[in-house]
Amino acid sequence: MTRKEIITELKKYFDIRELVCSHTYQKFGDESWQFLDTEALHTLLVLRTKILKCGMVINDYIFGGGNEQRGLRCNICPIPKDKTDKNQIYLSAHCNGAGFDVVFGKHTGMTAEKARRLIYQYQDLLPYNVRIEKEVTWLHIDCYDKGVKVYEF
Repeated sequence: MTRKEIITELKKYFDIRELVCSHTYQKFGDESWQFLDTEALHTLLVLRTKILKCGMVINDYIFGGGNEQRGLRCNICPIPKDKTDKNQIYLSAHCNGAGFDVVFGKHTGMTAEKARRLIYQYQDLLPYNVRIEKEVTWLHIDCYDKGVKVYEF
């Protein structure tokens, strides 16, 4: 699929505000798609349509929730800003538009642990190698390539 086709399909499931921080959306609006990595977007689409097959929540501040650093994080978002202020390197996939933290509505029956198991089970459907975070209550997935199809950190 081309980048344009991937984004067109993803728009059926996600508003761009769910994928980028509010700072980015306020400055760039719908053009914010440009900051998201194509591999990460393609992976997100495959997760939504072929592997997990359920609704996914990334940033929920547009729905009245308080979470907005689960997709793209810009340099003035609290987490990267705090690291920078402390002179600490911070190369999170979130800052490069290549990572997402996902939770699931109770109505989906999906949990982060179940999602991780399904990703392993259907890893052959993934278009790229991925990293997933273990032992957390959300699904962190990114496209930092550690040389294996699914790598836990």
